[in-house]
Amino acid sequence: MSDHRYAIIGAGPSGLAAARALQKAGVDFDGYEASRGVGGLWDIENPRSTMYESAHLISSRTTTEFAEFPMRTTADYPSHRELISYFRDFAGHFGLTEHFRFDTKVTALARTDDGGWMLRAEVSAGTEVIERRYDGVILANGTLAEPNVPAFRGEFTGELLHTSAYKSAAQLAGKRVLIIGAGNSGCDIAVDAVHHAASVDMSVRRGYYFVPRYLFGRPSDTLNQGRPLPARLKQFVDARVLRAFTGDPVRFGFPKPDYRIYESHPIVNHLILNHLGQGDLRIMPDIDRFDGGTVHFRDGSSDEYDMVLLATGYKLDYPFVDRAELAWSGMAPRLYLNAFPPSFNGLYVMGMIEASGIGWQGRYEQAELIAAYLAAIERHPERAAAFRQRVADERWPDLTGGYNYLGLERMSYYVNKDAYRTAVRAAAETLKTDAAAHGLQRRDGRAGRASRTAPRPTAAQKVDA
Repeated sequence: MSDHRYAIIGAGPSGLAAARALQKAGVDFDGYEASRGVGGLWDIENPRSTMYESAHLISSRTTTEFAEFPMRTTADYPSHRELISYFRDFAGHFGLTEHFRFDTKVTALARTDDGGWMLRAEVSAGTEVIERRYDGVILANGTLAEPNVPAFRGEFTGELLHTSAYKSAAQLAGKRVLIIGAGNSGCDIAVDAVHHAASVDMSVRRGYYFVPRYLFGRPSDTLNQGRPLPARLKQFVDARVLRAFTGDPVRFGFPKPDYRIYESHPIVNHLILNHLGQGDLRIMPDIDRFDGGTVHFRDGSSDEYDMVLLATGYKLDYPFVDRAELAWSGMAPRLYLNAFPPSFNGLYVMGMIEASGIGWQGRYEQAELIAAYLAAIERHPERAAAFRQRVADERWPDLTGGYNYLGLERMSYYVNKDAYRTAVRAAAETLKTDAAAHGLQRRDGRAGRASRTAPRPTAAQKVDA
């Protein structure tokens, strides 16, 4: 066992990945979870969960599961009920559950004089306060918990909800519903709504690409696995395949996309197009203003609604630590491989990656990299020093895979899965080799003193700034 001890905040998929990676690396840790157990947002009973009754995976089982712990289900796209059981089984099988304190909310992280971090947490809504020092802290509290609620002109006097507050179609029964936004959750809820609501409209400001769950009889994300095409070629081919399977969404009322496919997260839901074709719902323009129960749209039209549902996504939120500690820049922290602050201050971020098809295994590989670095700090400090110097001195890897991602808040930590996993594996490999092999320079007579030069941003970070 190690002489150092680390904290993991969160017991969702990313927190469990971090726990398993540290366990395998022989790095001691304690976990903290605000809810009753493991699973994070997949536990619909978790007060912070954004799950709803009809939710299923939008990536297929085999591209999503942890490689060392396959899912037992045969469903290609399991429901949230199967997934919360999966995470509980995963944690139990590897003995991770006992490492976590549940119903324990971390409220603050503060630097200590000796270079560590003091963690403060409240147990069961303030019945007990914990303060404990750690050598470092892994932030794995998720990216889909803090709703993004845009401001609108005027006031809506009906029911105004964010999708984070949506749990079941019973909430929509008999109501005239307007859904603002057409992301994956918004489209799922729209499909629920056509069977229960009095009417359903969707307000959108830009076009989307729709990917059916199955292509050629197989889950669509299992095609072309392990053989990534160049970005422009894949965009050319896939756009035409999708057009053949789904038709042109413009004919159903969606605006024409002002970007190429995969430059924003695609919508894995073709049922929405079926319902549009049947006249079960309408596509409306962007919102101009609210006026009581009336919603006015940018094209001058208006209509009356009982409920407005905001499918407007989420914001990154690490409320227990100062943003400066995470090198926050613009809409997201600026981290090496979306995990390491360039200052190497003892904070590490797990799961701040979004990518089509990266799955939990991709996040586990991120956890393995963090674990390899923490193990090197103790057992091979020269390797850890070489890693820090490389981050400071060299150009950060391009994680875009050649895609020109939209400069939106929800895309600010988006990566190409193949580019990301390749870069993470390469970085982990360097921590397994001698520092001398990578040209560690001695500065001021000491090995491993990291440069204070700010690292250069990747192409993705330039787009998102």
